[in-house]
Amino acid sequence: MQRLLKNRELLLALIILVMIGGFATRAAGFAAPANLANIFNDTSILIILALGQMTVILTKSIDLSVAANLAFTGMAVAMLDAAYPGLPLALLIVLAVVIGAALGAINGFLVWLLQIPPIVVTLGTLTIYRGMAFVLSGGGWVNAHQMTPDFLNLPRLPVLGLPILSWLAIAIVLAMWFVLMRTPFGRSAYASGGNPTAAVYAGIDVGRARFLAFVLSGALAGLSGYLWVSRYAVAYVDIAAGFELDTVAACVIGGISIAGGIGTVIGTVLGALFLGVIKNALPVIGISPFAQMAISGVVIILAVVFNARAEKKKGRIILRERAAKEKLA
Repeated sequence: MQRLLKNRELLLALIILVMIGGFATRAAGFAAPANLANIFNDTSILIILALGQMTVILTKSIDLSVAANLAFTGMAVAMLDAAYPGLPLALLIVLAVVIGAALGAINGFLVWLLQIPPIVVTLGTLTIYRGMAFVLSGGGWVNAHQMTPDFLNLPRLPVLGLPILSWLAIAIVLAMWFVLMRTPFGRSAYASGGNPTAAVYAGIDVGRARFLAFVLSGALAGLSGYLWVSRYAVAYVDIAAGFELDTVAACVIGGISIAGGIGTVIGTVLGALFLGVIKNALPVIGISPFAQMAISGVVIILAVVFNARAEKKKGRIILRERAAKEKLA
């Protein structure tokens, strides 16, 4: 039991299972496999965005522009599809990823070369990218009847009982695990956030690691832009408004340290699923939207407190171990 409480991912998984069981007593069929598959599908875009956010946070930065990036990219590809229905869908998806990566690169450039704090940069680009979406569309909407069937239907196509959107989220989870755990960039990201000074002495370019993290976050936001407008069959300036806070919340709940250098892919996924279960369950059991926001806020604060205490305790343990080694020496 003590081991369970120390393992953040196992504890969070258990809490999610308890939540599902509790909500199932209030809403018949909530724990049914089909409904759980729907919850995962509903949470897939959040999972993808949160993994990009996690990478940035690991480097001791933050990206508050991911939802605005999503909105601009989604609007751009939706307008292209409506204006040129003959364009291949694969080309539109690649364009979405490239545009998103370019917007992420702008953030990374300002943070890396101009040494502007990430929160300041991304607060600014959040507004800029929303404004760009408004200028691009003239404040108009792109509706379902203007988009081609292929553009709209791809994320919904079922494969082995799950929509392609769900399988894509699973594939990105596996890819991100590999990138962060098995590549030099992943090691650089952890080192840059965990101890930037030591990382520099170890020959790691901290600025470059942060730049690449922003590019990766932007690319995933761009992909999410296409997925969002195709899944919900509409593109407008304010899509995903405030969604950047959900990505940060998913990371924090999943045990990603805002101070950088600590966290896992599975923790982020579980944090996103935690929010997904809450957002799907509360309306079903009759909780008002305002209460839902309050509950989500309380959960985020508790998660931050839990993380801070865990890191403080870990720090004390490290100091004690160092003191013991010095005595032995």
